[in-house]
Amino acid sequence: MVSPQALSESDRRRVAAWAADCAERVLPLFEAEAPSDGRPRDAIARARAFARGELPAAGEIRRRFVAGRAAHAVDSPAAVAAARAAAQASGVAHMGAHALGAAAYAAKAAGLAAPNRPEAVDEEIAWQLEQLTAQTTSALRQLPLLGENSAGPLGPGLLASGALGSSIRELQSAIAASAP
Repeated sequence: MVSPQALSESDRRRVAAWAADCAERVLPLFEAEAPSDGRPRDAIARARAFARGELPAAGEIRRRFVAGRAAHAVDSPAAVAAARAAAQASGVAHMGAHALGAAAYAAKAAGLAAPNRPEAVDEEIAWQLEQLTAQTTSALRQLPLLGENSAGPLGPGLLASGALGSSIRELQSAIAASAP
C-alpha cells in the first residue's frame, strides 16, 4: 500500500518547485559557511528539474540523501538547517510530504539566523504561503496532518517535534483554511 504522504508523481512535481523555492531562500546561510560545497545548491536545482519533468523520480529517489550529508560540513545551526531544507526539497521526488519538511527547515534556518528577531520564523512561513499556487495548495492539502500517519516524514519523529513540527502545523492549518 502506498503511503498517503507520497502523493502522485504529478503532485510531487507540483510541490517540488515550491519546496525548492523555500530551500533556496535560506541557501545563502549554508553557502556563507561552505561556499565550495555545492551539494545543497545541486539538490535544489535537481528538485526544480524534477518539477519540470526533466528528471525521473527513480533517479532522484536514489540521490535524495546527498544534500543531507552537507549538513555535516557546517557548524552553525542555521547553516545545518539550510542544508536540511535542500535535502528535504530533493526528497520530494520520493515522497511529497518532504515539501513540508523543506519549508519547515527553511523557517527554522531563518529563525536561527535571526535570534534577535522572534518574528523571523513567522515571516518566513508567511512568505512560503504567499508562494503557493492553487495547484500546489491542492496537492499539499491531500497530505495527512502531521502525526496522523506513520508511513512517512509526517509521522512521529523529527519533523513532528519542536520548531519543525510547529512550522508544519502552522503551514497545514493555513493550507486547510484556504480551502475553496
